[in-house]
Amino acid sequence: MDRKRELKQQYKETPVEAGVFQITNKQNNKIYIGSTKNLKTLNGIKFMLDNNGFTTSKALQTEWNQLGKDAFTFEVLEKLKKNDDPFVTEKEALAELEEKWLEKVQPYGEQGYNQKQAR
Repeated sequence: MDRKRELKQQYKETPVEAGVFQITNKQNNKIYIGSTKNLKTLNGIKFMLDNNGFTTSKALQTEWNQLGKDAFTFEVLEKLKKNDDPFVTEKEALAELEEKWLEKVQPYGEQGYNQKQAR
């Protein structure tokens, strides 16, 4: 029981890091790029995909259901650096970081699962 308590405490003490991640389909190389305020929640995203609950990208969910989790890899692309600028919120900074990666990778159409946002 002590080991369980120790692991729980370790988890709580691990700093919360925001960042951008990538999910890659190893069979067709299609990519999904997303961001999260807490990179520890990537397991939650896997859980949603496993349970047909990933509503952000229907195409990714469909292929996950067809191919299974072993056909995909998860990768952290970049962690959000702490910003001391009081005029920039973490949410805004994270959105900018995600946009940078979307521009760089272009995971749209045949290359990915993301949808271009209307501006």
